[in-house]
Amino acid sequence: MVNTGRRERRKLETRRKLDEVALRLFLKHGYDGVTVAQIAEEADISVATLFAHVPDGKDALIFDDGSERRAGIVAAVRDRDEPILAALHRFFAARGPYSTDIPPEHAPKRDLIVHTPALREYARRLWHSCEPDLTAALADESGLSPDDPAVRALARFVLEIPDLTGTAPDPAAALASVFALLESGWPPST
Repeated sequence: MVNTGRRERRKLETRRKLDEVALRLFLKHGYDGVTVAQIAEEADISVATLFAHVPDGKDALIFDDGSERRAGIVAAVRDRDEPILAALHRFFAARGPYSTDIPPEHAPKRDLIVHTPALREYARRLWHSCEPDLTAALADESGLSPDDPAVRALARFVLEIPDLTGTAPDPAAALASVFALLESGWPPST
């Protein structure tokens, strides 16, 4: 077990408090109805301290730094007993708007993200930050070079899937249709 120092524990506690306050205010007043100053005031910290903990500002307040999603998508590719596309489909199906298993206490946060353009765009940037790691994992698993256009294209397209399907009337069905397309290719024209 890693023993974190007092300073690190206080930083984590401040970040947790900021996340909770921001989510509560966003759910009560809407994302656009809340300012960074209001969040800082409610959390009893200065705006400068808020930005020290969350340099990306308001958009990043209810997200982690993206490391969990990077590790998760790479693990889906590397630690699998099924084809890569099936593993990636399963990975996405267990997340966000696709999941039917989401704990009830997480649903309001998921819905806020799905219905707020600025938060969806921030989530998209977090997904895109996974591209180098996903490209490397796909290359390793396929035996192709990370510079191979097919590897790069697959990584980039897979990382666009949440943006393309997350707000569909039936996100899980949209997700399945995109993965079916990837698995079978574009149908020939008649």
